[in-house]
Amino acid sequence: MQIAFPFAEPDDSAREIGRKLFAGETEFLKGVVAMGGLPPDDRREVCFAGRSNVGKSTLINALTGRKALARASNTPGRTQEINFFTCGPELYLVDLPGYGFANAPVAVVEKWQRLLKTYLSGRASLRRAFVLIDSRHGVKAVDEEIMTLLDKAAVTFQVVLTKADKVKATDRERMLKQVRSALQKHPASFPEIISTSSETGDGIADLRAIIATLE
Repeated sequence: MQIAFPFAEPDDSAREIGRKLFAGETEFLKGVVAMGGLPPDDRREVCFAGRSNVGKSTLINALTGRKALARASNTPGRTQEINFFTCGPELYLVDLPGYGFANAPVAVVEKWQRLLKTYLSGRASLRRAFVLIDSRHGVKAVDEEIMTLLDKAAVTFQVVLTKADKVKATDRERMLKQVRSALQKHPASFPEIISTSSETGDGIADLRAIIATLE
């Protein structure tokens, strides 16, 4: 795991808590297209936000050890709902619609972007948003928009770098510097950056530990 500031990585105890949580039953609950369809906010929840095709569904599958729990697609913009997954009796995992470029009609894109913003602004049980950034590209303008929204909503967010295995070592530090610089402008950001690869499993145990130990 790459960290942006000198904070300790999760210890073995936290990793074991995370392993046990995600080794339990995880099920798709429902896809939500309007705020009235949200499940009761009776448990902790964490959400995953990111540009279209950044790897949100693939990361959720890696976290839960389920190859097809969340639908992954090579077509940007396929996920047009807020998808809720139960992780045991005490946690929701929430896969948000991709933002930015999407292969969908403008009216459809606008509708689910409004839903995304409304959800982030008003969900009391949301403990942390994980903003996924493609390691190959760093922070883009559309990522800045979602980070600013999270600042305004006072929702703590943490950056998760995806597809870390696709980045050459010589490019990694330059990319991390760009991400760190972007985060300094966002008061709601958590300073620790998690670097993951759903292909190799790097960073997955640490992310499980972080999610499992959120208050």
